[in-house]
Amino acid sequence: MHDVVRLFWRIVDWPFRVISYGLIQGYRYSLSMFMGRNCRHAPTCSEFTRDAIWRHGFWPGGWMGLARIVRCRPGGTHGYDPVPDAVPVTAHWYAPWGYGRWK
Repeated sequence: MHDVVRLFWRIVDWPFRVISYGLIQGYRYSLSMFMGRNCRHAPTCSEFTRDAIWRHGFWPGGWMGLARIVRCRPGGTHGYDPVPDAVPVTAHWYAPWGYGRWK
């Protein structure tokens, strides 16, 4: 039964992953050139969000990306910050703030 539910969510999640991937790529090759490419992190925030969504799904990856964008500010974090290999164990779909590192 658990495998059936997992398969169902992968099917439902697929269009959101593809659409968000396309939107992020569109941003990276159009608007980001005009805004300046000066992200404080490696990989950049848009690359991080794209990879997190592709690896972990739209809901968890989107929240991970939002947390990263919040950290990318003056006085925030900087340096190498890769996408985590696994979703944090404290994260749940009904408590999405558990997916990202906010500080």
